[in-house]
Amino acid sequence: MGLVFAVSGLPAAGKGEFAAILADAGIPVRSMGDMVRAEVKARGIPEAPHVFGEVATQLRAEYGEDVLAHRLVDAVDELLLDNQIVLIEGLRGTAEREVFTNHWGDLFKVVAITASKDLRFERVQSRARSEDGDLSDLEARDKRETGWGLDVIIREADFSFSNESDLIDLHKRVSAWLDNL
Repeated sequence: MGLVFAVSGLPAAGKGEFAAILADAGIPVRSMGDMVRAEVKARGIPEAPHVFGEVATQLRAEYGEDVLAHRLVDAVDELLLDNQIVLIEGLRGTAEREVFTNHWGDLFKVVAITASKDLRFERVQSRARSEDGDLSDLEARDKRETGWGLDVIIREADFSFSNESDLIDLHKRVSAWLDNL
């Protein structure tokens, strides 16, 4: 069986960029955020910055803090049949990490992407996603996600990348890391 990595980080730290680098290297990626976006769409809720967090919180309250992880495990196992590495984008909670650790054991590793709040807010303003908003929205997301244990996951990650520079620098460092796996 291959390796499963989960990338974690505060909003706009660079999880998506990390995932894009791995995807460009031929590694399949499954996004936990895409699962929430799909749930919002399935419920027919108009997209707004607060909606995605509310739906993620509702899912966790209704089905457990680890609901997204349980929904994702089989899809990742299927990908492992034909791939040596699979990436899960957007690990946000300790309950999710526990599901993955229990399922894949030592074959599961966490990667943290970090960036300052000021830089993350600049990125939020430039990317214009429907879940992004103003600085207070970013701070509310940070608070909600650290409430799920994101700060613990980042602190205890197996690998960590500071993303305070440009995409070229991140790409070089992540590519070198991949080459050394």
